[in-house]
Amino acid sequence: MTADRPTLIPGPLAAQEAGVAPATIRKWVQLGHLKAAGRAGRAQLFRLEDVFAAERAARGTRRPR
Repeated sequence: MTADRPTLIPGPLAAQEAGVAPATIRKWVQLGHLKAAGRAGRAQLFRLEDVFAAERAARGTRRPR
């Protein structure tokens, strides 16, 4: 693997890394907060940094400042 190609992970693993349910990953995609970076068959693949950015954005909208 080259340094310019990010590692892509499937939705269930992305959910585990972010500490959320797989349904939450699907919801973020549905709402436009997260975009799949690739596919492996029918499975969507995500960049981990994109997943963490979506998680931070979602967490920020739930907590009042």
